[in-house]
Amino acid sequence: MRILIAPDKFKGSLSGRQAAEAIEKGLKRIFPDSKCHLLPLADGGEGLLDAFGQTGSSEPHEAIVQDAMGREVTAAWLMMTDEAEKTAIIESSQANGLWRISEADRDPARASSYGVGQLVREAIAKGAEKIVIGIGGSATNDLGIGIASALGCHFLDEAGEPVEPVPENFLKISSIDTKEMAQLPPITVACDVANPLLGTRGATRVYGPQKGIMPEDLATAEAAHAHLSSVANAHFKTDYNEYPGVGAAGGIGYGLMTFCGAKLESGFQCIANALHAEKYVTEADLVFTAEGSIDSQTLEGKTPFGVALLAQKHGVPVYALAGKIADESLLQEYFNGLASIVNAPMTLEYAIEHASELLELAAGRLAHTIKNAKS
Repeated sequence: MRILIAPDKFKGSLSGRQAAEAIEKGLKRIFPDSKCHLLPLADGGEGLLDAFGQTGSSEPHEAIVQDAMGREVTAAWLMMTDEAEKTAIIESSQANGLWRISEADRDPARASSYGVGQLVREAIAKGAEKIVIGIGGSATNDLGIGIASALGCHFLDEAGEPVEPVPENFLKISSIDTKEMAQLPPITVACDVANPLLGTRGATRVYGPQKGIMPEDLATAEAAHAHLSSVANAHFKTDYNEYPGVGAAGGIGYGLMTFCGAKLESGFQCIANALHAEKYVTEADLVFTAEGSIDSQTLEGKTPFGVALLAQKHGVPVYALAGKIADESLLQEYFNGLASIVNAPMTLEYAIEHASELLELAAGRLAHTIKNAKS
């Protein structure tokens, strides 16, 4: 039996590779003679480097950049060398990730994506001819203005004086100076959501609270986004406010499209195509995928949903494992079986600490059910 194991990360506990290895151990106890192919995937957020790093043609690099609060950190990125053009793979959360900032230090009015722009500059200096940027997991709500600033864009007030490019100053910005903007190679943004920039489903209303924006400050932050985007749209003669995905990562999707001429793609499709996921699906008898949480939001483009659609396309049974499963009635249309790793009362802390062991056991239980059904 040929089994493809194609999970995403379990945020806060397991990388995609670790999740795949745990699932393999569980399956091997029930199907000892099976041939498992491990293909950790991602959908544009954290885990992008792990997914691309499993190829033999990736060169790891590091750069000293600023985190969201301006502190120096070491950020990883990759250069892919198997194609005619050198392609840099950047995971924006390496620089501006929420995981780097303690709750006590979060300040969305001051948080900046400047470090992501520093990574872009570093990649260009190393000879990148194309750049893929995975966005997600950010501590910023700055529309990518920090990235633009790092690449030479200046933001000015009514008197033509420079304005520090952070959200608390957005309403002061009247014009944009791009004369010193760096020459950029083609940039592709791998995005895992479809949110617009503004409104109830926009960057501020949906993702602002997790970055530290208080409920009473949401309207002010939204107004600041509306103002800056109107200034930027007028300068660049574009309007991506309603484009699906531009609200991701505090509006970084919008900023990369507007300031850098980037194009947005489904994160899963971008990564799955690069790693030839469909080919491995066609060669499998069973497919297993997994993620920390699987629910209705999974159907908006997350890794398990992308894997399920590929499996359905080729008539291959697909099963999903997760720490938390909700909205099963919606999910059952896409998966032949679902199983939670939480099989008894336990605290969240215990589940995170023992995620590998619990995932292995859950994979074994699901495999046992499949074996009994086949017999």
